[in-house]
Amino acid sequence: MNTQILSFYSPATVLAGKAWRQALARVVNAVSRFALALSFPLALLGLWQLAHALEWVPAQILPGPSQTWQTFWDLFREDTLPEGKLLSDHLSISLARVAWSVLAGALAGLLLGFVIGLSPRARVYLRPSFEVFAQFPVIGWIPLLMLFLGIDEALKIVTISFAVAVPVLVNTYKGLLGIPPSLLEVGRVYEFDRWQALTRIVIPAALPSIFSGLRQGTMQAWLSLIFVELLASSEGLGFLMIWARQLMYMDIVFVCIIAIGVIGYLLDWTLRQVESYFNAWNPRGL
Repeated sequence: MNTQILSFYSPATVLAGKAWRQALARVVNAVSRFALALSFPLALLGLWQLAHALEWVPAQILPGPSQTWQTFWDLFREDTLPEGKLLSDHLSISLARVAWSVLAGALAGLLLGFVIGLSPRARVYLRPSFEVFAQFPVIGWIPLLMLFLGIDEALKIVTISFAVAVPVLVNTYKGLLGIPPSLLEVGRVYEFDRWQALTRIVIPAALPSIFSGLRQGTMQAWLSLIFVELLASSEGLGFLMIWARQLMYMDIVFVCIIAIGVIGYLLDWTLRQVESYFNAWNPRGL
């Protein structure tokens, strides 16, 4: 009997029970957070349905959730949009614009960020001008760029690339300037050459800040894309919104609004997960 009692309270059994309780607590905590996160959208959806059912706003202006949901699926199956395109066609066009803009803007921001961050002379010549340039809103460049680029695809890519380059550049040179001197001293102790110091110390140490800039730049690209497509485009989600509003297809407008919000959230969530991976090891904490 005593042996059975001792085996029941053995360290392995106690640790296993503790681990099980901790796992259960994490699951309960995650479910609770998920339920709380859903509470506001569900309340908003209920208010939307109530306003539609009681006709607080004319149905032509505020379609019901069920009609909007049906329109969402119809736009994937029926070519009722301009030029016979589906919603997926406009969505893929917008995402392609973001992808090309992020690529171009990130490359420009990384290049200038490394130049400013690594060269004291470049900081003297370039940093003041860039900080003035960064204060100008991206949307303000559109009238000037229209004179040189017209209203074709180049205008959209260049404008959105500006929105990407600014946060990438800022976070890159700030990450480089914020490297602890103790890490650089390690490179001198091991007699690293410039290339070794750059690849083994400088870039890994600045990587969390650099990726933070890439995340901010990507989200700025998504927001700027909608502005650009609203102003000068014949394709994409932004264009689809303005086209539907002009024809009073408010269910399509709501579909676009929800799609823009959901895609933006998924982009930000994905980038936050990757960013947290890079921030798991933070050399500045040494």
